[in-house]
Amino acid sequence: MVTLPTLRYRADVRTLGFVATYLALVVVGWNVWDSLPLLGKVGWVGVTSVFSFFCAVITHNTIHVPVFEERGWNRLFQYVISVCYGHPVSAFVPGHNLSHHLHTQSRRDVMRTTKARFKWNLLNQLLFMPVLSQAITNADFQYARAMRIERPRWFAQWVREWVFFLSVMGTLLVLDFWKFLFIAMIPHLYAAWGIIGINFIQHDGTDQAHPFNNARNVVGRIVNWWTFNNGFHGIHHVKPGLHWSLLPEAHAKEIAPYIHPNLDQASLLKYCWRAYVYPGKREMYDGTPYQMPEEGPDEEWIPTVGSTPAGVSLGADF
Repeated sequence: MVTLPTLRYRADVRTLGFVATYLALVVVGWNVWDSLPLLGKVGWVGVTSVFSFFCAVITHNTIHVPVFEERGWNRLFQYVISVCYGHPVSAFVPGHNLSHHLHTQSRRDVMRTTKARFKWNLLNQLLFMPVLSQAITNADFQYARAMRIERPRWFAQWVREWVFFLSVMGTLLVLDFWKFLFIAMIPHLYAAWGIIGINFIQHDGTDQAHPFNNARNVVGRIVNWWTFNNGFHGIHHVKPGLHWSLLPEAHAKEIAPYIHPNLDQASLLKYCWRAYVYPGKREMYDGTPYQMPEEGPDEEWIPTVGSTPAGVSLGADF
């Protein structure tokens, strides 16, 4: 007998609403696409892209704190948001949970911001995703090979998500190439660019040796409502298992009193304008000249068999 799902946190009603909105945009857009004027098509792609990015944020939240009480529903939900985000959810675990969270900004962090080394800081932000994409892909598959032995249930979930995702994308591609490109592929690329690129905003120029000044936060209410409090990044690193709905209160108590004021940004748009447009200088968090460390190849970070760190979420309650 199939039991109805139970949310762990009531706030995830918003999560389900955003996922439903994205799916509705795809289904309706697919059916009305041919009748839309050019401007309508551009707008539809734009809105769908933004909601695909929101689903990327949901993916991030889900691999830290699964949405449902029931393990089976969490696994099923990961299939759904794999299609919404544009990548298997379980593949988010290696580069983010195990590399970035455990080894932030070191050469064991495949997502460290020091890999982007353009003189024009705007290019560092815009091209951060392509700069990292190969290393992230390599890490995903390297970790999957190791987990085939250590955590076969996780590996099986990873495989099933890939099969489901590629089957859905392949079906859309066969049905109509142009609709697939504009309604599915471009929004997915935007989501990947956004969820990886936000890491550059959150960590570039911060001090990883400092207990509080190691992440940049965006604390505005509007942006955090739409992004599930993703702006409260410092407390997320301190307590990655804390549900997104609890981050603002925890930030106010445990981070805000001690952090450098420059690392609590009220507006994402204003920060991006200053950092990437005018004056557009790459600086340390306190306004001093940027300290560019030497860069080299990634160091080994994949856990050996039997040594996956305790307490690290692998998604879907594994």
